[in-house]
Amino acid sequence: MPGRIIEGLRTVGVNNPVFLLDEVDKLNRGVHGDPAAALLEVLDPEQNHSFVDHFVNIPFDLSQVIFIATANSTSTIPSALMDRMEVIHVTGYTQEEKVEIAARHLIPKQLHHHGIAPDQMEILTDTITQMVVHYTREAGVRNLERQIGAVCRAAAVKIASKAANLPIIVDLSALEEILGPIMFDRDVSEMLSRPGVATGLAWTSTGGEITFVEATKMSGTGELVLTGQLGDVMKESAQIALNWIRSNDHRFGLQCGSLDKVDIHIHFPAGAVGKDGPSAGVTIVTVLASLFSGHCVRSDIAMTGEVTLRGQVLP
Repeated sequence: MPGRIIEGLRTVGVNNPVFLLDEVDKLNRGVHGDPAAALLEVLDPEQNHSFVDHFVNIPFDLSQVIFIATANSTSTIPSALMDRMEVIHVTGYTQEEKVEIAARHLIPKQLHHHGIAPDQMEILTDTITQMVVHYTREAGVRNLERQIGAVCRAAAVKIASKAANLPIIVDLSALEEILGPIMFDRDVSEMLSRPGVATGLAWTSTGGEITFVEATKMSGTGELVLTGQLGDVMKESAQIALNWIRSNDHRFGLQCGSLDKVDIHIHFPAGAVGKDGPSAGVTIVTVLASLFSGHCVRSDIAMTGEVTLRGQVLP
């Protein structure tokens, strides 16, 4: 909105305040112009000493102002704007931190919002952990608070209808009855119970995640099939991994044989989510080695890194 910078300065009454620009990764061009282009002049230390607000046509020195911008992802921020900022990556909450935040802040807040006294309902620690692990997947706690609110609403109905004895204890069985079956299954050992499957590490805007890579072989014409909405870089990594396995199969006793009559299919689950980058190379090599050797990959190991044609793993 035009004039907001000068309006904020007038509100605080000082020339060296701290401005918080929330979610700059969601800037969109509108009828008033491109806000990203306007921020270039505001954030550039070589220009903001003579900043001119074209809406009120008043020059002002912004060199004493500190601007702090937040974003969930840097991929949608224009490169010119990124060049004017220093990027500080903040990690998401760990599982233990989310459990403590829920117990100390989110649950009391939701109990108050739903008119439930603290002595009328209790959510067990194991239940909170279950919600964090199997009902949410995020860097923050927004969806966790939403799930806690759903539990509180279910308890409020029972309290209002006097259909349960007080206090209401929300255990694991009661949680599944309220929220339904688990949404995110993280049983890695079951996924890796057969050859041709390995675990990789991936970075997302909601935090670090593990991802499974699957491979299978069948009679065919030597074709390499890649599925899972992969980008060009990841497709090249798969081809490099396959060529390295073919050229070094004798060193590891792999039964590659003649691949001219074998099709290889490599799949990255969660096909609705686009994936790209070279860091899946070592995982693909491990998947193919497991497929041709017939040995399962250990379930307690996840990997990430680019692989070269010489077999070197790059960070």
